Amino acid sequence: MEKWDLIIIGAGAAGLAAGIYGSRSGLKTLILEEKLAGGATADAPIVENYPGFMQISGAELAEKMLFHCKKTGVVIRDLEAVTALVLNGELKKVKTSRTEYEATAVIIATGAHYREIGVKGEKEFRGRGVSYCGVCDGPFFKGKKVMVVGGGNTACATTLYLSNLADEVFVVHRRDAFRAEEALVRDLASKGNVKIFWNMEIQEIKGDKAVKNVVLRRVQTDEIREVAVDGVFVQIGEYANSELAKEAGVESDEEARIKIDIRQRTNVAGVYAAGDVTNHPVKQIGVAVGQGITAALEAYAYIKRPYYRT
Repeated sequence: MEKWDLIIIGAGAAGLAAGIYGSRSGLKTLILEEKLAGGATADAPIVENYPGFMQISGAELAEKMLFHCKKTGVVIRDLEAVTALVLNGELKKVKTSRTEYEATAVIIATGAHYREIGVKGEKEFRGRGVSYCGVCDGPFFKGKKVMVVGGGNTACATTLYLSNLADEVFVVHRRDAFRAEEALVRDLASKGNVKIFWNMEIQEIKGDKAVKNVVLRRVQTDEIREVAVDGVFVQIGEYANSELAKEAGVESDEEARIKIDIRQRTNVAGVYAAGDVTNHPVKQIGVAVGQGITAALEAYAYIKRPYYRT
């Protein structure tokens, strides 16, 4: 069984940042990733809000993070899925599809995956008009027509944000009232360029090289309507990739996001979490990097017990 000081699960922005700081602090550090390193960052067509880069593709930014991480001496094993965690001992056990590891500390940076509508055209036009992040991709739709799908706080907040960028914003909600906070609903009512399609749901997303039209269906009558739009923002929530952590005794909130304190600590000693898998309210690359850094430095303090933390 291989033994490490620190094992990081997930090689997205949070995991790679944690790896850099873990290794630079002198910890023998391993990163395990079930897919290819880069995480959600690598999926972003263009990133314009990460400090130091006016504009960079997500894939290029992820590649730079990965190169930096490897240069510090971190061992990264991608395409190696973690299958089980045993975290209640002094040494944590991490089981994968290939083997089993031990570590003194573990950082969970497994991210989250967006909830999809599951309609025709959604996967085909992802990154070509279909988006799951208004803050990330909204600026690409200045002066255009966009559609937001959802009826909760996230959907309403995204609609308000997009209403300051897009020419028109259509909101599609399958019910006749929002599930959002009253303040958000009031703010939406004041926006002249926002139109709401109540009791309707998306049937299909159409286009050629990019999104052109959306087919809507009225829930009660099956009436079909087609609306011309340039972009579709799906805002029906996320699923945190926290199942294995929860099975190992790590606490999560009602939305399955891992609970952390200001130092990224979970309820299990020596176990930390960073990035989109946590209950931090802001999901951005810069936030994930900061959380990864904090988690790695806390893991160092837990392992090495430096004088300034005794």
